Amino acid sequence: MFRLSAAGAALLTLSLGSAFGAEAAKASGERAAPSVTVSTVARQPITDTVIVTGTLVPREEIVVAVQIEGHAINEILVEEGDRVTAGQVLARLSREIIDSALAQNKAQIARAEAGIASARSSIVEAEANLAQAQSSFQRTQALRNQGIASAETYDLRQAAAQQTEARVLVAREQLRLAEADKALAEAQRGEWMIRSARTEIKAPADGIISRRTARIGSIATSVGEPLFRIIKDGAIELEADVAETNLARMAIGQKAMVRPAGRDVDLAASVRLIAPEITKTTRLGRVRLALDKPDGLTIGSFGRGIIEISRKDAVVAPLSAVLFTAEGPRVQVVKDGVVESRTIVPGVRAGGLLEVVSGLQPGDQIVTISGTFLRNGDRITPIAAK
Repeated sequence: MFRLSAAGAALLTLSLGSAFGAEAAKASGERAAPSVTVSTVARQPITDTVIVTGTLVPREEIVVAVQIEGHAINEILVEEGDRVTAGQVLARLSREIIDSALAQNKAQIARAEAGIASARSSIVEAEANLAQAQSSFQRTQALRNQGIASAETYDLRQAAAQQTEARVLVAREQLRLAEADKALAEAQRGEWMIRSARTEIKAPADGIISRRTARIGSIATSVGEPLFRIIKDGAIELEADVAETNLARMAIGQKAMVRPAGRDVDLAASVRLIAPEITKTTRLGRVRLALDKPDGLTIGSFGRGIIEISRKDAVVAPLSAVLFTAEGPRVQVVKDGVVESRTIVPGVRAGGLLEVVSGLQPGDQIVTISGTFLRNGDRITPIAAK
């Protein structure tokens, strides 16, 4: 007796079923319409964005350098990562030579003051002698006019008055010289006081110490040698290169989100600077995004930013529903179960959606995944996309 296997029985059943279905469709004069997933066009918010990548950098970096040379670093009061305020002492240099010079200068000022006092005393004495000599000369002159005083006496009294007057002039010059010595010593003291103040290396502004090259015992051999670098006010930005086509769409103040490397959350930011130059070789421009809360970030690390160019309500369709052809972008609209190929004018692309400027209206149904297997006028069974 002939026996069918289980697989053969199943195949025979499927063949009979297919033949029966075909005969039934033929008998009814209809063709079974394929099931196709469709989406409903709607109006909703869409955001035009530009994605950039770059490096976290200080908005403004301050270099703190020595202003006097030849002094060793005796003390360092801050470390990298410390937050400092304007005027805070960061390090101290040796000041033994300066203290010695200030002591000598103090003695010079005291000597000059003593010279001034002595000169003033000499002036008083010389002026008194001058008054006496002039009085004596005037009396002798009156007696000579009367014929009483001799010519010799007259000449002696006249010479004495002139000599005394010269002594007054000398005393006054000594006073001016002593005053000049004091002014010079005071000027030198001011210079040494400035040098003394510069032995304390201070922060010129609030910020965070990003780098310390100062070492205890090292000697500053040249003015301007950097000892510290400070991130002014702790402000950190994302510096990124942007294609020139996207750079033209950006504006100062546009909102952005930045995700630094190693972080799992985005940080609020905004466009602060757009460089006015594009590199000729790469055709890239530079943009800086200022972070609202940069606490805890590390400069030099990688970051990814999303810049919001514009936000608006628009008619949108799934990007997968758009078929880009030589004649332009098209979608397949479904109306009463019949496919109609329609040309559209696209706009912003964002998040798998495409703005449709014209060609579709809210409520239109379109094939969710475009393809060439459907043609204009084909009948389908639409199934709403989840």
